[in-house]
Amino acid sequence: MSEKDQRQYFQEIIEQNKGILYKVAHAYCQNEDDRQDLIQEMMIQIWKSIHRYNRQFKMSTWLYRISLNVAISFYRKQSTRANKYTALNEQTTQIPMDDNTDDEWQLNLLEQFIYELKELDKALMILYLEEKGHSEIAEILGMSVSNVGTKIGRIKDKLKTQFSQLES
Repeated sequence: MSEKDQRQYFQEIIEQNKGILYKVAHAYCQNEDDRQDLIQEMMIQIWKSIHRYNRQFKMSTWLYRISLNVAISFYRKQSTRANKYTALNEQTTQIPMDDNTDDEWQLNLLEQFIYELKELDKALMILYLEEKGHSEIAEILGMSVSNVGTKIGRIKDKLKTQFSQLES
């Protein structure tokens, strides 16, 4: 494949699957600038790895694997920096708008709870909410199918507990 063809193929992949990059970045970064940095890093890694893509696997599976691995590494670097500096959490400084519906409020809470999960748990929930099957999640994250099911069940229980504590 010529470099021009490779560039065009890369651009098509990104355009067709940009939702994956945005969802992963949104789950791992609350700050818009950090999200853009993360998306850029994901795209760099996709570009570097494109020649190794095995068409035996779904493109989305391959992209999730790269995106989540980059996001987890990025998150760890950001967490190390964040431990050195104390900053206010964006969510705690926002005042809820009166026109928000209850569904929007709950969705924002769910998003915040997922953001606070450990890296692997966060990746599991992103894929679960994308309605990926346990076998595809296992393939993306390199886990057993039974482990995926067990972990998702535990995470869901944890999230339910967090919601019920707010309602009390």
